[in-house]
Amino acid sequence: MIKSKIFSIILLIIFTVNSFSAGSSSDSGTTKTLYDKAVSLIEIAKKMEEKGKTEKANKRYKKAQKFLIKSNKEKPNKADTLNYLGFTTRKLGDFEGGEKFYLQGLAIEPNHNGINEYLGELYVATNRIDLANERLKVLETCNCEEYVELKEVIEGTKKSKY
Repeated sequence: MIKSKIFSIILLIIFTVNSFSAGSSSDSGTTKTLYDKAVSLIEIAKKMEEKGKTEKANKRYKKAQKFLIKSNKEKPNKADTLNYLGFTTRKLGDFEGGEKFYLQGLAIEPNHNGINEYLGELYVATNRIDLANERLKVLETCNCEEYVELKEVIEGTKKSKY
């Protein structure tokens, strides 16, 4: 009799612990950061831009930029955040502001693939091909898509939307 009560109590404890650990209404593992929300919006905006929906894309870029500014205030000097701040700023037509974010990011992480590619694209858009080629040189040994894409933009074989 005692064994059966002990066994019942153990089972009750096991099922209670499992039900709480399996996931409750406050599942913190799926909470998106401001940076994550911005990246999601940027991906959506890029797809809209490809479909010619520029106005809708720009709305997403603006919203993403707001998230990135807040994220940068909370956790300053993150190269990835500065990369996307430069990207959204450039996409919204502020090349000078975008360049400042990219350069700030490169000061933290000089070999950041994304920053080097996007800064190179900005240089092409502002007719500074020599500087774009410098960014390409940095990417030369990365064996990455950023190198290929920037090279195509510089050569004019890939049309870039600025």
